[in-house]
Amino acid sequence: MQLKLKNPLVFFDLETTGTNIVSDRIVEISYLKISPNGMEESKTMRINPGCHIPAESSAIHGIYDADVADAPVFKAVAKNIAKDIEGCDLAGYNSNRFDIPLLAEEFLRADVDIDLMKRKFVDVQVVFHKMEQRTLSAAYQFYCEKNLEDAHTAEADTKATYEVLKAQLDRYPDLQNDVEFLSKFTSFNRNVDFAGRIVYNDKDEEIINFGKYKGQKVEDVLRNDMGYYGWMMQGDFPLYTKKVLTNIKLRMFGK
Repeated sequence: MQLKLKNPLVFFDLETTGTNIVSDRIVEISYLKISPNGMEESKTMRINPGCHIPAESSAIHGIYDADVADAPVFKAVAKNIAKDIEGCDLAGYNSNRFDIPLLAEEFLRADVDIDLMKRKFVDVQVVFHKMEQRTLSAAYQFYCEKNLEDAHTAEADTKATYEVLKAQLDRYPDLQNDVEFLSKFTSFNRNVDFAGRIVYNDKDEEIINFGKYKGQKVEDVLRNDMGYYGWMMQGDFPLYTKKVLTNIKLRMFGK
């Protein structure tokens, strides 16, 4: 089944130094842009993370320090990547919980102002988990009846994710061929930030989603605990979470 798109949809995958969205870095990015007219454009590039790639990560994706020694750092290509995905919705496999939050962190470190929260996100893994409970390789075998060659290379994973989504739409009549529907279907909760530290309640109010203030309105916490904002800013939290909290604090001053 071909996708019905209002905006271009970019399938992407990251290979990284690890799984911590705050401290780990991209070593390879691949993206496949699908236009509403069906045209496909793809790009894959290695990224120098500026740090050692742990052996356990290299064992998974096959990228070692020497492979990226002459590659550009993310900041050198960030504006071009932002331009490539401008006006596009985003899709991936486990992308809502990992790839998108980590990509947002890299953009912030590179001082590139791109508001990913304005995009719609389609996480193909969530469709699979809600329907079948498997991994990407198993999803590819299950839906496409093919073996996933070169698994854990960004380009192969990106293309497989695109094919899996099309096959899922063919298989499940209840799935609407509409990015807005798929975005809502693959969202676990209504996050304000990518990490889910701050979420919306049923009144569209920002709520703290962790720690001793879990369930309380962000504005109430900032108003009643004068040290909370400083603690968050100095803590080991994602840059995007800090940005969201700062925007709420600035909005309060404007009231």
